[in-house]
Amino acid sequence: MPQSKTHFYYHFVWTTWRRSQMVTSDVERRIYRSIENEVRKLRGTVLALDGMPDHVHLAVQLPGTVAPSQLMQRVKGVSSTLGREVLIPGGLFGWQDGYAGFTIIGQHLQNTIAYIRNQKRHHAEGTTIPEWESPDVDEDQHQRSD
Repeated sequence: MPQSKTHFYYHFVWTTWRRSQMVTSDVERRIYRSIENEVRKLRGTVLALDGMPDHVHLAVQLPGTVAPSQLMQRVKGVSSTLGREVLIPGGLFGWQDGYAGFTIIGQHLQNTIAYIRNQKRHHAEGTTIPEWESPDVDEDQHQRSD
């Protein structure tokens, strides 16, 4: 078989530095566009992308040749550079070091996409999914589980 066919779906969530309200309406579209462009460069497909001023949700389909960590390093790097150098010159735009990543099985794909596309409504109505809204690692909890 000369080619491989893969369907790897992921949901990523990451936060701004110290949960600062940096992804405001005046920079949001350009930040998201830079993320979309970077996913395409890696031959991935953006299925949904939205968030709040302090965090971003991204659902993607990735080829088998791209590791999730590689994608996250690239999208966070490119969007952080854009925010810091172009959109908020001299500002302190940036992301937290980590991220949360979830695999999505086929039967949950459409619900995950809908959830991400409706981030602002979910936050306004209090219908968020806590596990997906808190990607920050709790250092105390991490230390206890070692």
